[in-house]
Amino acid sequence: MTTSNTPTSNTPTGDATATAVDPAVREELARLRDSIDNIDAAVVHMLAERFKATQQVGHLKARHQLPPADPTREARQIERLRALAENAKLDPAFAEKFLNFIIAEVIRHHERIADDTAAPASG
Repeated sequence: MTTSNTPTSNTPTGDATATAVDPAVREELARLRDSIDNIDAAVVHMLAERFKATQQVGHLKARHQLPPADPTREARQIERLRALAENAKLDPAFAEKFLNFIIAEVIRHHERIADDTAAPASG
């Protein structure tokens, strides 16, 4: 059986239908997509910087036998990010989900760092 990812509606969903679209609309769409691509790149770079900092936190916590998670700080950060999202006209629930995803990844990294720090050196 052959499957297809082709949409079943007549609504244009991709560039394959662009020939029927006004060139000015295509140009505006390309401009907007370029902007989105630039923002995505900035987000990735900002996340990379954030994770560099959280890796340092993880090493500091591991050296001093501090727990990988800090629920009090995490709750404050979520509250703070929700307020920032509201001020930026972004759905606070989305912002919270996004931060929870990041926090979970940071904790996972901190647990790995703690495990690596606690493991005896082989040699």
